[in-house]
Amino acid sequence: MNAQKTKDVKKIINILWFMAFLVFTEMSPLFSQKQQKQIITGAERTILYKPILKNKTIALVANQTSVVGNRHLVDTLLTLGANIKKIFCPEHGFRGNEDAGEQVKNGKDPKTGIPVISLYGKKLKPTAADLNGIDFVIYDIQDVGVRFYTYISTLTYVMEACAEQFVTLFILDSPNPNGFYVDGPVLEPQFKSFVGMHPIPIVYGMTIGELATMINEEGWLPRQLKCSIGLIHCQNYTHKSLYRLAVNPSPNLQNMRAVYLYPSLGLFEGTAINVGRGTDFPFQVFGYPKFTDTTFSYIPRSIEGVSSNPPNVNKTCFGIDLRGITEEKLIQSSQLNISYLKFAYDHFPEKEKFFNSFFENLCGSSTLRQQIISGISPDSIRHSWQPALTKFKELRKKYLIYEDFE
Repeated sequence: MNAQKTKDVKKIINILWFMAFLVFTEMSPLFSQKQQKQIITGAERTILYKPILKNKTIALVANQTSVVGNRHLVDTLLTLGANIKKIFCPEHGFRGNEDAGEQVKNGKDPKTGIPVISLYGKKLKPTAADLNGIDFVIYDIQDVGVRFYTYISTLTYVMEACAEQFVTLFILDSPNPNGFYVDGPVLEPQFKSFVGMHPIPIVYGMTIGELATMINEEGWLPRQLKCSIGLIHCQNYTHKSLYRLAVNPSPNLQNMRAVYLYPSLGLFEGTAINVGRGTDFPFQVFGYPKFTDTTFSYIPRSIEGVSSNPPNVNKTCFGIDLRGITEEKLIQSSQLNISYLKFAYDHFPEKEKFFNSFFENLCGSSTLRQQIISGISPDSIRHSWQPALTKFKELRKKYLIYEDFE
């Protein structure tokens, strides 16, 4: 039997096996337990995915957010009898202690000795050799629902690799803490990069499972590849739910206020502004040494594993402290606040140095920079997003698994 026929047979076996698995899970009484109000993540529903582990070789895409209760998913899977051959890790590393943008190195999990392969270093995608002999890849990483947060880019590359090697990807779905609204410019194709791979808005209001299905069915993988996906749903979650993260998703998102502010303040990474990196309150403030008319100040410092070289390090930054805004108010606003960016530009002394070349990749828009420079009001800017947002919202409805917020 030649190699192509072997791959075809393997693909058919995987599809048939997965169809049988779906029948089992849909018949499970756990799917009808609507009376439970506590949100249960896909990873916590071990009874549903334990059957897939038997006599299979597993690769895991995971980091510090991959937990079942107080226990790491790796330890949980090993207890369930999983044969984990390797672990793939995204930006910030397997234990989540690498600075943003820092290359993550290969290594071994010190507790289990399982090889850890970085997908944020010399390569972004598992190779054919990485997946050789692997029956299933399990993906369990907590997302924050923001397009330029790179875990969904890692998801895309893993989907592509699995599709190429006819390996089924199992996603243990988790709630989206910013899943209660949709907002921001939709990514334009010319700005596609690792911080924005798909034509979705900055805040897309979908779980990892919903987004992966959209990527697959819309043909957004290269060469319109299709990944065989198994999905373990969350229980008792809707897009009206307010889900508090049990584990910090990355070193600079240290509380829920930062998670809620991140869609708005993340745009400052494409400017000269410091967003609290190098402080004890990242993504809750913003400032610059030459700002005027502000009384709040702070000094960014180098913090190993969090911010090794933050913008304006060791300089007094004057700016705005957003820690007085309650989480409730941020939730109620349910929008990306473009007024922060406009305020910073208006008060910036050297306008030509405000933006950097990374800005368009983050915002995904060919017009936002010029709108800010031209003094367009936040309301008018937001209005300009609406046609593309309306189109995306209609597309999004096709792939929602959980009850929507509207």
